[in-house]
Amino acid sequence: MNRKGKTPRRPPLKKTSHTQKDPVGVYCRIRPLGATDEECCIEMISSTTIQLHAPDGIKANRNGEYKETQYSFKKVFGIQTSQIELFEDVAKPLVDDLIHCKNGLLFTYGVTGSGKTFTMTGSPGEGGLLPRSLDMLFNSIGPLQAKRFVFRTDDKNGMEIQGQVDALLERQKRESNQQSTVPKTPQKPDPEFADMISPEEACKCEGVDEDSCYSVFVSYIEIYNNYIYDLLEDTPIDPIRPKRPGGGTPLQNPELIPPQSKILREDQNHNMYVSGCTEVEVKSTEEAFEVFWRGQKKRRIADTQLNRESSRSHSVFIVKLAQAPLDADGDHILQDKNQVTVSQLCLVDLAGSERTSRTKAEGSRLREAGNINQSLMTLRTCIEVLRENQMCGTNRMVPYRDSKVTHLFKNYFDGEGKVRMVVCVNPKADDYEETMLVMRFAELTQEVEVARPVDRPICSLAAGRRHRNQAFRDELSRRQEEQDGSVLNQLLDSLPALPACELVDPTDEQILPRLIEVLERRHRIRQMITEQYTRTANTLKSMLQEFDGHLMAKENFIHEQRGKLGEKDKIMFNQKNEMDRLEKKSKMLEYKIDILQKTTNIYEGDKRSLQQELESREQRLQRELSERKRMEARMQGMVSDTKHQWEKECERRVNAKQLEMQNKLWVKDEKLKQLKAIVSESNNSATSEQQRPPPPPDKPQRNSREKDQPRAPEKRSRSPLPTTGTPIRPHHRRSHSAGGQRWVDHKPLSNLDLDTVMQPIIPNAIKVSAASEKALSKCHKYVLTHQELASDGEIQTKLIKGDVFRTRGGGQAVQFTDIETLRQECPTVSSRKRRSSGDGSGQHNGNKMDWNDRENRVSCPHYCPSLIHLG
Repeated sequence: MNRKGKTPRRPPLKKTSHTQKDPVGVYCRIRPLGATDEECCIEMISSTTIQLHAPDGIKANRNGEYKETQYSFKKVFGIQTSQIELFEDVAKPLVDDLIHCKNGLLFTYGVTGSGKTFTMTGSPGEGGLLPRSLDMLFNSIGPLQAKRFVFRTDDKNGMEIQGQVDALLERQKRESNQQSTVPKTPQKPDPEFADMISPEEACKCEGVDEDSCYSVFVSYIEIYNNYIYDLLEDTPIDPIRPKRPGGGTPLQNPELIPPQSKILREDQNHNMYVSGCTEVEVKSTEEAFEVFWRGQKKRRIADTQLNRESSRSHSVFIVKLAQAPLDADGDHILQDKNQVTVSQLCLVDLAGSERTSRTKAEGSRLREAGNINQSLMTLRTCIEVLRENQMCGTNRMVPYRDSKVTHLFKNYFDGEGKVRMVVCVNPKADDYEETMLVMRFAELTQEVEVARPVDRPICSLAAGRRHRNQAFRDELSRRQEEQDGSVLNQLLDSLPALPACELVDPTDEQILPRLIEVLERRHRIRQMITEQYTRTANTLKSMLQEFDGHLMAKENFIHEQRGKLGEKDKIMFNQKNEMDRLEKKSKMLEYKIDILQKTTNIYEGDKRSLQQELESREQRLQRELSERKRMEARMQGMVSDTKHQWEKECERRVNAKQLEMQNKLWVKDEKLKQLKAIVSESNNSATSEQQRPPPPPDKPQRNSREKDQPRAPEKRSRSPLPTTGTPIRPHHRRSHSAGGQRWVDHKPLSNLDLDTVMQPIIPNAIKVSAASEKALSKCHKYVLTHQELASDGEIQTKLIKGDVFRTRGGGQAVQFTDIETLRQECPTVSSRKRRSSGDGSGQHNGNKMDWNDRENRVSCPHYCPSLIHLG
C-alpha cells in the first residue's frame, strides 16, 4: 500500500471563503557590477524598495524626460549581502516547513548573467541556497533518520515501508554490489563542494518531531527545449557503436546512447511528477552534495556574448522527505503505511531571458533562447491569469500545459505549498530594458495569493516515545552493569558452602550423601531466590506500568489541553483573518461606492444636460408651432385676399367681355344696316345703269361687300410673340409679343449672336442671364431664348414663353404657354414664306428675296407642360 503526501489537493477557484492564503514571497537581490566604471541603473532606496534610473540614450516617455520607477519587494538584498543572510530570510522557513510536512517551491528569476546560479548553488566558501538547505535538513534530522531501504519509492510518486528483514537484505545486496564495483580506497570529497559551508554557519531546525523516523530522497532534472531529462540517470553504453578515442561529453561520445526525455504524470492525489525519474536516498550533506554535483556536470551550459557559462536549460533539484511515526514502544517504525507523510522542496534555477540581438545567438543557441523565452512567457501568462481570477472573480483557465515548467509546478500555485521567488538583477545600464520587464513580472507575481497548506494530523500515540525508550535502555544497561558483579557475589555468599572433600571412589558412601545434601540445599535456596526475584520484578514492572499509565494520562491531558489551545488559536487566527478579510472587503466596497458615486454624479450631470437640451428643444418646438400657426393664419389671409382679388378680376373680365360682346353686336348691327343700305343702293343703281350704257373700264373696283365686310380676327396664341430683330430688308413684321406687358428676357450666357431678322427684340424688358425671384416679381411675362443644332446642321432658336404668378408660399412661379422655333435656311426660293402653327397659311405681299426665314409656333392655350417655381 502506497502513501502519498498528507496535504490534500484543493482544486483552483473552488476554495471556501475560510481558506487561508499567503501572497507569493518575492525577494530581490542585486549583484555587484563587473567593473567600477560601468554605469549603474538601479538604486536601493530601502530594505524593501529599489529605484530604476533610465541610462543615457534611453528616453522613457514621449516628452523626452528620464523616467524613474520604483518597485517594492518583501525584502531587497544589496550587493553587500552574504549568502547566509539571504538563506536566513528566504530558504530557511521553507526547510522548516519541509520538516513539518509542508511543501515548498523556491526559484530564481532574472536575465542572463544576473547571478541566479550563484544565488542557488554558490561557490566554494560561499554556499548558495541549495547546499545550505541540505545542510540544515541533515543537521536537524541526522540522528532521527531511518536505516537505508526502510523507506522505498514506487513508480507512482508514492512511498512504501519495508520490514527490518527486507531492508537488511536489500542493504546487504547493495553493499555487495558496491564492493564489487567500487575500489576499497577511500574517496576524497570533491573540492568543488567540500568547503561550501563553514561549521560556524551551520544551523538546524527547532521543534523536530523526535517520535518519527526520517529519510531523504533527492532527484535532479533539467528542462531543455521544453523536454525533461534526468540528470542522475546513468547513460547506458551502446554495444553496437565502438568507443571513439578522445572522450568528450556524454552527448558527444558515439558509444553512449543519448538520454531519453521523461514525461509528466498525475498521481492519484492529482499531484504532478516526473515518471521514471531517478530518486536517490541520501544520509548526509556530503552524500547529497555528491549526487547534486554529479547531475550538475551533465547540465547544459554554453558560452554566449553576455555570459561565459550561460545555463541553456531550467534545472530542478527536488528534495523529498519521507517520515513515519515510531510504534508505542519507540523501538521500530510503525508499520501502518497510512501514517507515512511525504513532503518535498523544489529548488529551481530558471534559465535567464535573453535577447538574440545582444547575444548574437545562431543555430542551436538561437533555438535554445527561443524555448527559454517561450517558457518564461508562459510562466508570466499563468501568473497574469491567476491574478485576474483572484482579483476580478473570473474563472479563466490557467494555461499550465503550455510549458513543462508551469505544468510541473501547477500544484504549488493551486495550494500545495509555499511559493517564493528570488529576482536577481544586474545593475548595469546595458540590461535596463530587460530589467524593466523582470521588475514588472515580479510586481505582478506579488499580487498572486496561494492557499496555505494544512497541517498534518497529529499521531494518537503518546509523545516522547523515543526519548523514554532511550532513557529506559540507558538505565537498564547501567543497572545491569552495576548489578552484574554484586548480585552474583551475594548469591554465591548466600548459598551453603561445599564441603571440603576429595572424591576418589564413585561408590563412596560418606562423601556422596553429604555432597548431595549440600547441592539440594543450594538448589532450594536458588529456587527461593528466583521466586523472590520474579516477585520483585513483577512488582517493579507493575509499578513501572502504573507510572507509565499516570505519565500517559498526564501527557494525554496536556495533549488535550494543547489541542484545545491550538483550536482556540485557530479560531482566533480565523477570526483575525475574517476581520482582515472583512476589512479588505469593506475597503473594496467603499472603493466601489466611491466609483458608483462618481458614476452617479456623471449620470446626474448627463441627465441635467439632457433635460436642459430637452427643454430647449421643447421651447424651440413651441416657437416653431407658434410660427407655423402664424404662417397658416397669414397664408389663410393671403388666400382669402387672393381669392377676393380673383373674384373681382373675374367679375371685371366678365363685365369687360360682356361689354366687348355688346360692342361687337352693335358693330354687327351697324354693319348689317350699312349692308342693307348698300344692297338697296346697289339695286337702285342697277336699275339706273340698265337704262344707260356702261362706262369704259378704268380700275377694278372691290366689291363693297368685300370692302365693307370686316376682316376676321387673326388667330393668336395665348401669349403674344415678341418682335424680331432689325430687318435686313425694309419689309418687316411686328412680333406677336409686342404688347403693353412687361417681360423677363432670359438669355443664357452660352447663346450665340446670329444677327438674323428673327432675333426677338422686346422693348421695356428686364434682361437676365439666370432667372431670379427679384426679376420675376416685377414682370408678368417670361421668355427663355434657347439655341440648339437642327438636323440640317443650322442653329435654330426656340423662344419658350410663359406667365408669371405668385405662389401660396410668397414666391414666384412660371407657367409655360407657348414655344416659337426660329430657323434660318439657305436661299432656295425667291419668295418669303411664313408659316404659323396657330394660323392658317396666308400669303403676304413682298419683294423677291435671297433668303428664307421660317417661324414655327406651338401654342398651348389649354395645357401647361411645366411650371417653374421660384421662392
